[in-house]
Amino acid sequence: MAQPDVTVVIGAYEAMPYLTECLASVEAQTIAPERVEVIAVDDGSTDGTGECLEEFAARAPMPVTVLRQENSGGPSGPRNVGLAKAAGRYVFFLDADDRLGPEALERMVGMADRAGTDVVLGRIEGVNRGAPKSMWGRTLERTDVYSSPIKFTLSAQKLFRRSLLERHGMRFDESLFTGEDALFTMEAYLRADGVSVIADYTCYYLVGRDDGKHVTRSGGYTLRFDSARALMNLIAGLVPEGPRRDLLMVRPFTVTLLPQFGPRFLKDTDDVRRRKLELARPLMDVHWTEGVARRLKVEERLRLHLVAGQRLEPLMDVLRFVREKEQPRALLERRGRRVYLAYPHFRDRAAGIPDSVYLASPREARAVPGYRAGGTDSLPRRAARRLLAPFRAVTPA
Repeated sequence: MAQPDVTVVIGAYEAMPYLTECLASVEAQTIAPERVEVIAVDDGSTDGTGECLEEFAARAPMPVTVLRQENSGGPSGPRNVGLAKAAGRYVFFLDADDRLGPEALERMVGMADRAGTDVVLGRIEGVNRGAPKSMWGRTLERTDVYSSPIKFTLSAQKLFRRSLLERHGMRFDESLFTGEDALFTMEAYLRADGVSVIADYTCYYLVGRDDGKHVTRSGGYTLRFDSARALMNLIAGLVPEGPRRDLLMVRPFTVTLLPQFGPRFLKDTDDVRRRKLELARPLMDVHWTEGVARRLKVEERLRLHLVAGQRLEPLMDVLRFVREKEQPRALLERRGRRVYLAYPHFRDRAAGIPDSVYLASPREARAVPGYRAGGTDSLPRRAARRLLAPFRAVTPA
């Protein structure tokens, strides 16, 4: 048999009745059946998931392999089993409670072949749940993780060139109980020869389950710190220090770590608060830089600045302010070219938090009436200051 264009890997655990629509969406694909193979892994289900997969294999127009195993406790195991069996030029990881748009595989394979890229993101739409939005502004035949917002969608539901995964021995980390897909996908972005984005067609429907069940293991807050640490270490290991690394570090700091120090932190016990600060300390010591801080909103930067300093009481004050949905007073200085947002402890000598922590970036400052863009930090002004510096340094006799 000729090599299939794409292997669809389905990891399934207690997936009924959602699995029926998932499989129907595979059956309805417009790509020719002989160009597809399906490898489905039943991860120890007891609700008829395995039987449903076998019934599908018996009737499906494309080759379907069903593997059944004891429960592994998370999505990484089944995905790795499926990936090891895959023969397609590309691999697509489909969750058993989600579904594909009818033209999804045809469009994604076509895009990868046309553009010569190693990863393709197809537009995602949420059904009874949220979905990422910032990266679907326009279709891009070729981009990368630095030039577009794709770092904010790190789920595994992408088309990956299998030779890329095999060349680098890429597999899902089975020691992580959350965030394993973020680690895998970020590595693929960083190692890929180009990434494509299909923004004008919904390729994937991310379905929220009414029963609250999902394939990821449940666990406490410590798992989030494990996930953040793994992603930060991956980025640091593959990207040299500097602006590019800082840009990527925004993702684990804001999406994975920062929520642990959100308003719910106020409800934590004293022991949990102290433990969270302890878990954050090594991450902040190693990976928190001025370049990362500059890219954040003031409120995000302030919270993480206080976490880095292990400043529990000021952090609690800021979180109470945020919980009450209060708006900080905006202070315009330097003739409107500089905007400070006066969150708690701004210019409080006892707190000793630098003004720079409260300084709004141009993007955030534009929402403030009276703000004048450009200004004192523009390139021409900096150049002029350098030219005049020797003359200013001269003191008359």
